[in-house]
Amino acid sequence: MAEHQEKTRGRPGRKAGENAVPSSVQVLDRSLKLLELVAQADGAVLTDLADQSGMAPSTVHRLLTSLAQHGMVSHDAETGAWTIGVKAFEIGTAYLRFRKLGTISRPFLKSLMESSGETANIGIEDQGDVVFISQFESHAPMRAFFRPGRRGPIHASGIGKAILSTWQDSRIETMLKGRTLQHFTDKTRDSLPALLQDMADIRARGFSIDDEEHTLGMRCVAAPIFDEYGEAVAGISVSGPAVRLPDAKIDALGPAVRAAAEGLTKAMGGRVKMD
Repeated sequence: MAEHQEKTRGRPGRKAGENAVPSSVQVLDRSLKLLELVAQADGAVLTDLADQSGMAPSTVHRLLTSLAQHGMVSHDAETGAWTIGVKAFEIGTAYLRFRKLGTISRPFLKSLMESSGETANIGIEDQGDVVFISQFESHAPMRAFFRPGRRGPIHASGIGKAILSTWQDSRIETMLKGRTLQHFTDKTRDSLPALLQDMADIRARGFSIDDEEHTLGMRCVAAPIFDEYGEAVAGISVSGPAVRLPDAKIDALGPAVRAAAEGLTKAMGGRVKMD
């Protein structure tokens, strides 16, 4: 009798092991499982996904609808098929791009380290911060070190400022709106006017300089790396103690770092922005 009543309501019953109110972790696990199944198929319908996942069709539909709202999957109303969405594609290509960057950058980092005697780094911009993804350390006893995955403030970083310099001032203002530019040293560009003036200098010079703006006693020279659309997606830099990086050496390193950035851009299939 209960089975007959469930069918007349038009709602499939819960399968064994399904909780009435799934936890957030369960919801995430199930959503990721569905995303994987959708990615494996060239268009999958609801019933097939329910069978493959072991979840009730109603649960599958609810999770797919949520994923679709975030652009992770897409639904064809005519065929009923679910496919991977644009946002999932963007995430996947981002992984490939930065995995490619980390691999291709190694000889460029090594060359910069050997020619300068200082640590060479690669970093990307993420939500207004710089994230370091790879480096080639100097052999000197006193040297710069940036652990891969470490985040840093974009306004007090050579790589961060190199990337910012490729943006229009209006875009920089929008990104920093409502944010406090943290003060680290007396040289930190911790106001928008000071930062924008620095951007003008960087554009004219062709490379950025972190002149003890984050850490006293440390200097850095950096240049942006561009993708195939001419957008700066990363930066390459040389960092070291200020005593080993006087102005004369900074001036000599700048063109070398910029040349490495241009070489890496081309090796990745990118193009240098000519604004």
